[in-house]
Amino acid sequence: MSIEIGSGSELFASTGIHSSSARTNSLKDKLGNINNATDDELMEACKSFEAYMLEQVMKEMRKTVRFDQDEEKNPYLEQFEDILYEEYAKSAAEDKGIGIAQMLYEAMKRNS
Repeated sequence: MSIEIGSGSELFASTGIHSSSARTNSLKDKLGNINNATDDELMEACKSFEAYMLEQVMKEMRKTVRFDQDEEKNPYLEQFEDILYEEYAKSAAEDKGIGIAQMLYEAMKRNS
């Protein structure tokens, strides 16, 4: 027996989770307006980029994990994993991350 409460997109919309394309567009907007940005806004955009990149890396790494052929895919578990990876990436980017945000920030300041 399976119980479904709305589609995945409705669940994401109701919880405030953005789709990947919406987040990509938001990130493009942030990085596109660097000429008028303050230092804090620029650093925030760089951290957002680093968090997004780390999240994508984590999701691709997850694809390398083998599963039992008999296991059913659970869409709610997959959504939870997406949320978890997003939060891990945000946390990593806020705590100095791997340094991409800082390097990007310095390069953008130097070139603007």
